[in-house]
Amino acid sequence: MVLLALTYKKLMDRDFRVLAVIEKEMSKYEYVPIEVIERRLRMPSSHVAMSLQKLNQLKLIRRRLGDYTGYRLTYMGLDVLALHSLVERGILHALGDKLGVGKESDVYSGLTPGGERVIVKFHRVGRTSFQKIVRVRHYAAERPYSSWLQLAKLAGQREFRALEELYRVGALVPKPLGYSRHAVVTEYIEGVELYMYKDAMEPESMLKDIIDTLRKAYVEVGIVHGDLSEYNILVVIEDDKERPYIIDWPQYVEKEHPSAEQLLRRDVEYVARFFRKRYRVDVDTEELIRYVKGEIEHI
Repeated sequence: MVLLALTYKKLMDRDFRVLAVIEKEMSKYEYVPIEVIERRLRMPSSHVAMSLQKLNQLKLIRRRLGDYTGYRLTYMGLDVLALHSLVERGILHALGDKLGVGKESDVYSGLTPGGERVIVKFHRVGRTSFQKIVRVRHYAAERPYSSWLQLAKLAGQREFRALEELYRVGALVPKPLGYSRHAVVTEYIEGVELYMYKDAMEPESMLKDIIDTLRKAYVEVGIVHGDLSEYNILVVIEDDKERPYIIDWPQYVEKEHPSAEQLLRRDVEYVARFFRKRYRVDVDTEELIRYVKGEIEHI
């Protein structure tokens, strides 16, 4: 069992209550004073102290010593709060193996109460450089969020909402099942990342499917992916046909955004360049862009 799941199983209701109070008060304090935690919980101070010691040892919170004693969540602390919510709401039953680690997310397998295999993605916004994220992610730069916790939650919410709309219009994206805080649960897709997929059976058809999803996103949902490449497209074989699913949507921009045109062009150019180089598919990038924007009906 992975460390996160093992840690989760060691917690009791009191521990989750302490974590939730720290989470809430972090909107006011960088490190939440212990007096504030005790006042909000209304439980014996000895019980609070035992939970804080336990949570600190499990690395779910970080302690500050000095002119006052205070605590703040770690990413793992936020993880277990999200897991607790997903379990309580019947969305998730068990957490499985870690499937991947990226600059801005950790991805695990999971099981629903009905035994269905799912993907659980924990956003890790700002893990490598919080200031860089604020510069390059428009949703971070345009809002007065000041902590990794708030940005991670926003990323999770944005991705889930985008997937809901995209799935509704028939775009090739994973089916969203639920979210809590920075954690997004989707259907499990058994696929290969496009950059690793060498022997395509019908590359022209795959490219058309990708462009069709970008068109649905732009015309029907009103968004641009904004960070598309061969690394966030999964190729799945369904009924002997290659189906490319586009993942990783938290950084999308609305098509009215000043950068939307530039980002749309970059998305299409990246994909077209990859298909041209890997599969020798000759395409007109300008025609693809016009199609995605709904200016022409066929490509």
